[in-house]
Amino acid sequence: MSSLVHSSPALTFELVARCSTTRARASTIKLPHGPVQLPIFMPVATQASLKGITPQQLEETGCVLCLNNTYHLGLKPGQEVLDAIGGAHKLQGWNHNILTDSGGFQMVSLLKLAKVMEEGLDDVLVTTCPDKARMREAMERSTQNLFCIIQGGLDLDMRRLSGGEAKTDYCRVVATCTALLPELKPRYVMGIGYPEDLVVSVALGADMFDCVWPTRTARFGNAVTKHGVLNLRGARFANDFGPIESGCGCASCRTGDGGMGITRAFVHHNASKETIAAHVLTIHNVWYQLNLMKEIRESVIEDRFPDYIRHFFASLHANKTDYPEWAVEALRGVGVDLMSE
Repeated sequence: MSSLVHSSPALTFELVARCSTTRARASTIKLPHGPVQLPIFMPVATQASLKGITPQQLEETGCVLCLNNTYHLGLKPGQEVLDAIGGAHKLQGWNHNILTDSGGFQMVSLLKLAKVMEEGLDDVLVTTCPDKARMREAMERSTQNLFCIIQGGLDLDMRRLSGGEAKTDYCRVVATCTALLPELKPRYVMGIGYPEDLVVSVALGADMFDCVWPTRTARFGNAVTKHGVLNLRGARFANDFGPIESGCGCASCRTGDGGMGITRAFVHHNASKETIAAHVLTIHNVWYQLNLMKEIRESVIEDRFPDYIRHFFASLHANKTDYPEWAVEALRGVGVDLMSE
C-alpha cells in the first residue's frame, strides 16, 4: 500500500502498512524529540523516573517514548521546580519523547489517601442542565489535548471506555472504537500491559499502550518471557544458571556487547533481599515489551501478523485448551482462528 500521511501542528502521522486479515496497522508518528514507530508499548515513569533503572538504561532498551503523570509532577516537585530546571525532560535527563497524562485516574484510584470533609460543600446552587454556552466551553477545553479520551462505559450507543471491565467487554469496546476512529490518527489504549492483551489489542486496531505492570511485577521477582511469567523467587531456580530468558537480547540477559549475563540463580538469590534483582528484571521486562511490539510491527509490514499471533499463543500456552476464551473470541472476530489446525 502507498503511505498515507496526516500532518497537524502537534504531530505527523504516517500509516505505513495494514494487516490484510486483522485490523492491525504499522505506522510512524513524528514528534519534536524524534520519530516513534507504532504499534508501541510505553513504559511508565510516573514521577519522572522509571522505578529501578536510570534514564540511560531505559534508552538502552530502545525506548523513545515514555509516560509522565502531570498530576504527580504537579504535586512534587511542583510547577515552580519544573519551570526552574526547564521542564520534565531536563528534570529526568531524558532526550526522547514524553507523553503526559492528566492524572485524573489517579485522583480516583488514590482516593483512599484523600480526606473528605464538609468544608468542601458548596452553598452555591449548581444547575444540572448546563446551557449551550457552558457546553461549548467544555467542548473547546478538550482541544488542548493531543489525545481525546473516549468515555461512556460499555454502552455502545455512547462514547466509551471506562475501566476494570471484563476482557470480553474490553475487546468488544476496543473493536467498536477502532472501527469508528479516524484512520490517520494514532489510537491509544491506556493501562494495557499484559503481552496477550497487547497482541489482541493490536489485532483489533489499536496502536499505543502504557502500563506499570512490567516494572511493578519485576519488583516482585517476576520475569516476563515468551513462555509466560516466571517467578524467580521459586526454589526451582536456585541452581538454574541459565539467563533470565534464553535468546533474549536485553542488557540483563545477553553475555556479549556490554551485557551483564545475569542468571536466574542470581536473581533468585537476591530477589527477596536486594534491590539488584528488581533492577535487572526491570531492564529485562521493559526490553521484552518493546521487542514484542517491534516484532508485531515487522510482522504487520511483512503481512504475516496472523501467523505471528498463532506462534505467540503456541509459545505462551502448552495446549490450545489453555488459550483464554476472550482472546480466541476476539481474534476470531478479526479473521484469526486460533483453534484451527
